[in-house]
Amino acid sequence: MKTATLLAFLAPLTANAHYIFNRLIVNGASIGGEYAYTRKNSNSYMPAFTNELMNSNDLRCNKGAKAGSTPTYTVKAGDKLGFKLFNNEFIEHPGPGFVYISKAPGPVKDYDGSGDWTKVYESGLCNPNSPGTDASWCSWQKDRLEWTVQPGVPAGEYLVRVEHIGLHEAHQGKAQFYIECYQLSIEGGGNGTLQPTVKFPGAYSANDPGIAFNKWNNPKPNSYVMPGPKVWDGN
Repeated sequence: MKTATLLAFLAPLTANAHYIFNRLIVNGASIGGEYAYTRKNSNSYMPAFTNELMNSNDLRCNKGAKAGSTPTYTVKAGDKLGFKLFNNEFIEHPGPGFVYISKAPGPVKDYDGSGDWTKVYESGLCNPNSPGTDASWCSWQKDRLEWTVQPGVPAGEYLVRVEHIGLHEAHQGKAQFYIECYQLSIEGGGNGTLQPTVKFPGAYSANDPGIAFNKWNNPKPNSYVMPGPKVWDGN
């Protein structure tokens, strides 16, 4: 009975192609289970929308994802990290994906994410002239976002913010934000300067062209402007 109830609950969520980045992959190996090193949000599969997040601290790690009891996992500079979707789902919304990092001033388990954030990875368009076509997005039908830790990342404990923005309703002011924060300790790093830096909230505006984007325009749009800062150059 419990299994049937769970499947009945998950079915409409799966049909809506919602997803959670909550499994850690390190150099191809799955580490721990669901939410092993990921701060758990309170909205499960459901996205958060533009008007809920732009001026909210929830833009850091999602609704209900707080500092506290989440364990921290140690990785090394040069490791390839995968942030995999729960339940073997796939990204089935058009839009960009990002990884941001913020160095904790002490133990990351106690850190609220109020400090500086740097974008270290972004996934955009594989067909840059056709952002209105779902399959043009490099993350389309993928089961994870992946970031190789740059050698210059200074050693320390970090919140690692993984984000995908679904753009299919963005023209209605309802871009869909899927965000999770991992707690990672990075060893063997370098002396790079993480820049440019932004704050969450503050990094995005509801009127940014990459957030208030209309994929349904006729004629179809032929360009897309990434929201947020430039990706760190590794130096």
